[in-house]
Amino acid sequence: MPEETYGHINSAFFDGMATTVTAAHHFIWRHLYASMQAAQTPASKLGFVTPDNESSMTTLWQEEEFEQICSRELLPEKAAEIEKTIFVKEHERECHDFDQTMFYENCLWNQRLDGIVINKNCRTLCILQFKQSSDRNEDFLRVKEDEANEQHKSIIEELIAVAPVWTFEQIKFVARSGGAVEEDDFYNKLERLSVQARKKDKILAAHVQRICEAYDTVIQSCYQQIHGSSGADATTLMENLGEQVYV
Repeated sequence: MPEETYGHINSAFFDGMATTVTAAHHFIWRHLYASMQAAQTPASKLGFVTPDNESSMTTLWQEEEFEQICSRELLPEKAAEIEKTIFVKEHERECHDFDQTMFYENCLWNQRLDGIVINKNCRTLCILQFKQSSDRNEDFLRVKEDEANEQHKSIIEELIAVAPVWTFEQIKFVARSGGAVEEDDFYNKLERLSVQARKKDKILAAHVQRICEAYDTVIQSCYQQIHGSSGADATTLMENLGEQVYV
């Protein structure tokens, strides 16, 4: 199989696939997020505060529990200081630059987070992320961990600066497009999120199945967009469809 096939199809930058790939991401992540929330230990003090969908920083800071961490007014000033030190790609600048005078503030408020978990007792806020990697990348876990760290690095720095009594961290869940998950890494993260030990195997199995189902949908969508086909011939397994697609 050509090296670019999995990664190219499973990318929102592949023309016509953005909506499908985004929907697949949410299909996988929301199920995992809800599963972890439902499997909390009796002693858990974690609050899963974004159960329905990913949320922008603007949406989050309209909630009282986030205002208790730091006021909405404090963040923009610190955000401007930190965002100025970060290189911004042209397409990202176009995305955020609704108002030139508020560019750096927009960079903060328009960032979208997959999930948030808060422990008010310990004053800890954890940003959760789900990333997928090409099957051809053998070092996929480290690469995607680094990518996720960089993605929300500025948010973490800004929150630390305005709310020093709180602890802010990230937990990243990473999977290969074909459904492969590093088992030890996955279980360690479930433990950090106070998931009951007896439910970890079931959650992992359901997560992998969800990834495979989502990726199957992405492949079918790609086939249909290229060949204008649907039905039984769109789901033929391991058929060479040409230079762009293999299923």
